[in-house]
Amino acid sequence: MLDISCAFATSPNTPQQIALAERLGYRRAWCYDSPALYPDVWMTPALAAERTRRIGLGPGVLVPSLRHVMTNAAAVATLVGLAPGRVAVAVGAGFTGRMTLGQRSLRWRDVRAYIAALRALLRGEEVEWEGAVIRMLQPARFVPARPIAVPLLVGADGPKGLAVARELGDGVFTAGGVAPEAGVSWVARLTFGTVLDPGEDAGSERALAAAGHAGAVGLHAMYERRREAISPQLRDWAERVDALPARTRHLALHEGHLVFANEMDRPFVTGELLARRGLALDAAAWREQLARFEAEGVTEVAYQPAGPEIERELAAFARMAGLRAG
Repeated sequence: MLDISCAFATSPNTPQQIALAERLGYRRAWCYDSPALYPDVWMTPALAAERTRRIGLGPGVLVPSLRHVMTNAAAVATLVGLAPGRVAVAVGAGFTGRMTLGQRSLRWRDVRAYIAALRALLRGEEVEWEGAVIRMLQPARFVPARPIAVPLLVGADGPKGLAVARELGDGVFTAGGVAPEAGVSWVARLTFGTVLDPGEDAGSERALAAAGHAGAVGLHAMYERRREAISPQLRDWAERVDALPARTRHLALHEGHLVFANEMDRPFVTGELLARRGLALDAAAWREQLARFEAEGVTEVAYQPAGPEIERELAAFARMAGLRAG
């Protein structure tokens, strides 16, 4: 049975939207860690903790280079104190969290070292970091006493990340899925798009506003990771990106990332693209897609709503998935 969770490109409205997600029956709410694009990844779930009682909360995914490992350990402990028993954390090598800063993804050996140190700190152990010994020193009345146990997922799609997940993680947070034979029991798959109204076309103004971000993110990822694989139909788009000044190209490429299709993306994000990539489907087609995910080993879907009516998107996806409002 799939867990149905949600994920957010956070905004000032996200805490209230997470409260709505709880009422709609979502299992967990993940918050993106990309500070050049969205508000702080820790403030949002902390505010949501005050508005909720049941829904799981946590960052997905933390990017190690953005904060000292002690800073994230203290943040995990703080959120656990606000929402005991509800916190999960995902850590990865970084996509927009680094690329919006003009950097590539981290080396997996560095991510592994960070995860190992974070886990040890939360257990209350001493850790050598940057040539010095560190340990969480907060009194028990300030944050929960150590050891602090939280599930930790690894944001990974490839073999190196999966190896780290098997060694140090409780599961995988992925945008592309993980084969059942990979040996990971908790697979949270990030999922984008919109549920079409009966008779609605994938190219409708509403669908493009709600799912255009989902079409654009595929273009961004392809350009950053596999530029040579871009199809002939999208060559004009890629050439427009190529023509941008190299020094600031990343700023233009990722503008609006996972919020809206930017000016450069918009002519190429069509209803046909959304339908072909399974991003704008009616309820029956969405249910078929969720069944395929489950057959492929996914155990949790993390659905990210977007557009001007996020509340509508959350409610429509919950209805389609058969969630029970609480």
